[in-house]
Parts: sequence; structure tokens; C-alpha cells
Amino acid sequence: MRLPRLDSAIPAAAWLKSYRGRDLSADLVAAVIVTIMLIPQSLAYAMLAGLPAEVGLYASILPLIAYAIFGSSRALAVGPVAVVSLMTAAAASRVAEPGSPEYVGAAIALAMLSGLMLVAMGLARLGFLANLLSHPVISGFITASGILIAASQLQHVLGIDAGGHTLVAIVTALAAHIGETNPYTLAIGAGATTFLFWVRTNLKPLLRDRLGISPFAADLLAKAGPVAAVVVTTSAVAIFDLGARGVDIVGSIPEGLPPVTAPPLDLDLWGSLATSALLISVIGFVESISVAQTLAAKKRQRVDANHELKGLGAANLAAAFSGGFPVTGGFSRSVVNFDAGAETPMAGVLTAVGIAATAVFLTPLFFYLPKATLAATIIVAVLSLVDLGAIKRTFVYSKPDFAAMAATILIVLGVGVEAGVVSGVGLSVALYLWRTSRPHMAIVGQVPGTEHFRNVDRHSVVTSEEVLSIRVDESLYFANARYLEDKIYDMIAERPELKHVVLQCSAVNLIDASALESLEAINERLHTAGVQFHLSEVKGPVMDRLQRAHFLEELTGKVFLSQRQAMAELDPDTVARAEGRRLERELHAV
Repeated sequence: MRLPRLDSAIPAAAWLKSYRGRDLSADLVAAVIVTIMLIPQSLAYAMLAGLPAEVGLYASILPLIAYAIFGSSRALAVGPVAVVSLMTAAAASRVAEPGSPEYVGAAIALAMLSGLMLVAMGLARLGFLANLLSHPVISGFITASGILIAASQLQHVLGIDAGGHTLVAIVTALAAHIGETNPYTLAIGAGATTFLFWVRTNLKPLLRDRLGISPFAADLLAKAGPVAAVVVTTSAVAIFDLGARGVDIVGSIPEGLPPVTAPPLDLDLWGSLATSALLISVIGFVESISVAQTLAAKKRQRVDANHELKGLGAANLAAAFSGGFPVTGGFSRSVVNFDAGAETPMAGVLTAVGIAATAVFLTPLFFYLPKATLAATIIVAVLSLVDLGAIKRTFVYSKPDFAAMAATILIVLGVGVEAGVVSGVGLSVALYLWRTSRPHMAIVGQVPGTEHFRNVDRHSVVTSEEVLSIRVDESLYFANARYLEDKIYDMIAERPELKHVVLQCSAVNLIDASALESLEAINERLHTAGVQFHLSEVKGPVMDRLQRAHFLEELTGKVFLSQRQAMAELDPDTVARAEGRRLERELHAV
């Protein structure tokens, strides 16, 4: 048995072969920018997940190195992300009390389970799972999650205790405790949020256009906005002793590299978290593969979905064994990495080195960091993912897609994130089944002067009273087999002079066993009525399957290469009339 090539099994082997000094320079610059962005984000997303701040740093070191080795994207930046952090909090809080060692253990177990599931899916080549969620459902899920996450952080901006896993619960709690708002916390939180929004939209044009700073330097300074907010607010809390005035701060963060951690081997705990881990895996993979493929297309590079599953799985396993929590590829962070000029996954390795240095040397500087600033960082990051305009666009274009999107949004906001994921997958599959269970079917006729056959309701065509030509615009399978039968029976019942039915299969890519039985039933019923049943334009793979059964032997008619060939043999007069109509048009034009 031939062993797989090293660069096929480990994608890092491919890009390391051609790694050059200029690649290192580009990757180093990108790593500096992403590190500046990732430090406050990792602390913030750990807080969002209900975990100690250092866990966010731990989840941003070894997972980045593991992905660089096994992932296939050259620009994807892996680490904690908002939606997965929220899902981690929802899952872990069901089995342990937030803030307890058991809660941290549950988060680590989620990373372990997610990693194992992703690797298993990669080995089983299940990369197509990304297609189970339709784009409207994904958009609705991300929009609703962004709103839910932003709402959940308002308690930290106000300095009150008002948690909840649904929008109704959060709003109710905020309303009940709004009178307890800490004015110092509010000033910090509101000020940091306003500043970060201003930085996101106005700082780069100001630096570039008015101050004449180069676009690259302006972009770097704009990306450092969250760091500036951290520095200023942390200094203010330390100088004015705002912690004593009720401002909630991060406090002591252990110094040093991530400890080697053994995930809890509790089968009952694993069983309780298995469904949540699967949902986290699917959502993380969908988010990651979407941004990875988008960025790869810009440089005409290739991203392998199955390698991505294994790369993300390795990253989560690395998180589990270094005290982290589930991670995936982040959209905004990956775009920054790409725009900063990252050439290879080495940028992720260098970013991990920067985060490791932070964990070793800089953690004492975060003691007075107010949680309100971290909340502001989260709010600004997630609201950029909210796309309310997509709701209107989807409504205008497709009412069924809008219904699926709206249902996903309402379930996420009203029930919770996990219920939203499950309903999103269910709605996507249900929407597909509904659409394909009633395929578009058209009676077609010949366009005069051509060999093309088109819908009689849309074009001026020539038809035959003895030959009924039907085109079905969908693969035939169990969900639409009965519909096909009923439609054909209805059509032949209206045509007593009919002698032939030709099913044009130009759009049929599959005929499953249920549809084959329906074709056999149609063939038998038409034969009883004195009508021959024919097929035309059957694709090669479909014909290969049909030849394995007895259907072709029992077919009362023939299988024609083209629809015109069928008409020329079954009703030559109709073909002649089509040609005559063409000549009439040409003479009339003269």
C-alpha cells in the first residue's frame, strides 16, 4: 500500500519547502499586527465564555501552531471567536457553575471533544458538511448571535449583574438592575465603546488623508485602537483607584506559558457536552472555511475542506491540552492577517510567539484592566458582523429563504444559540427538500429553425399532438418521485390523442431507487394506456445506473441522444413544420 506524501498529510511540509526570507519578513509584519489585535480579543472572548482571562491567552498560543502545521489556508488566523465563545458559555454553564474549576474543566472538555470530532470528520472526508447550512441561515445565525453577544456585554458596560442566555432574559435582567449602574464603570465602558467605533470608521482616513501617514502605517495604528483603549482605561483605573469605587477589573493573571493540561476524562461529562461540541465544531468549521476560501480565492490559492477539518481539529486538541477552550478561524482577524501581507501560516506561529511572550512578561500589566473595556471590545467586534440589510435583500429575493433566516434569528434570540444552530441546520435541509420535492416541470416544443426545445409557456415553439415532450429541471429522488408520477398522469389525461411521452433528462443528475420505481410505474401505466414512454438526453452517470437495473429492458420506448432526434423519429411532421415556420419567417423578413 502506498503511503501518502508528506506534504499531502501535513500541509506545512509543502509551504516550508519554498519558504524564503521575504516570506518571513511579510509574515513577521502580519504577526505583529494580528498579535496587537489578538491580545485584547483573547482576554475579552475568555470573559465572554465565562472563563479566567489567562485562558484566552492559552487558547491563542499552541492552537495557532497546530493549525499552521495541519491547516491548508495560508491566511486564516485561528483563535477564540465571539460566537464559539458564547456557545462555550452556554454549554459549560449547563453542567457547572461559572467561575468554578468544574466550569473550566467543562470548557477544556469541549475543546477536546470538538477537536476529536473535527479530526474524525476530516479523516472521513466530510468537508461537504459546510453545505448543510444555507447562506441565509448562516447570515441570520451570525446576525442574531452578534445582537445577543452585544446585549450580553451591556451588564459589564453598566457595572451590574444582568446575565441570561436569551435576549428576553438579558433585557429583563438589565431593566431590573438598571438602577444599580456604576457611573465610573459606565463612563469607562461607554467611552471605550465610542472610541473604538470612531477608530474603526474614522481614524484611518484621518491619519492617511489629513496627516499624510502612509496607508500601511495608518492601518496599523487603526488596528491598535483596542490596545490604546486598554492602556488608557487600565491607567485610569490604576491612577484613580477606581477599583475601590466599584469598577470591576480583571485582577491577577498567572504569569507563564500554558500548563500541560489533562482534559477531564469523565464519560458522563463528555456525554452531556457531546451535542454542544458537535454544534461548536460545525459552526466553527463553517465560519472558518467560508473566510478561508474567500481569502484563498484572492490569491488563486486552494483550500482543502478536509484538511481544514483536520487543521481545526488539531488546533482544538492543542487548546484542550494547554488549558484553553474551543477555537476556530476568525473572520475579522483573518482579514487583518491577509491585508497585512501574511504569505504563509508562519504568520500564525509568530503570532503565537507574541502571545506567549505576553503571557510570560506582560500579564501583570492587565491587573487593573476594567472588564468594561473588554466588553466594549466585544461589542464593537460583533456588531460589525450584524447585517440587517441582508434580511431585506433576502425578503425581496426569496420568501422561503427569508422565512428560514427569520426563524433562525428568532430562535437564537428567543431560545438560545444551540437551538438556533439545530433549527438552522433543520431549516436548511427542510428548505432543500421542499424545493426539490416539487421540481419545475415544463412541456417543451421545438424553436423554429433550431434544434432547441423550450418551455411552451415562455417561447413560440412547435409542438405535436401525438408526442408530449416533458422536461424536468431537477434530479429525481425519493422526495419528488411521487410528484413526478402525478404530474405526468395529469398531463396525459388531458391528451387523448397522445401516442408518445418523452422525458427530457438534460437537468437530471441523479435517479435514486425510489425515482427508478416511479419511472417503472410510469412506464407500465403508460403502456396500459397505449402510450410509449421514452427518455432523451440522459447523462452518462445516470445512464450507467439505469443499465444496472432492468428498467431499460422493460422500457416501452427508446433512449434518444437528443430531444430533436426523438421528435424526428416519433413525429417527423412536427420537425418539418418547425422548419417550415422558419422559412416563412425568413421570407417575410425579405
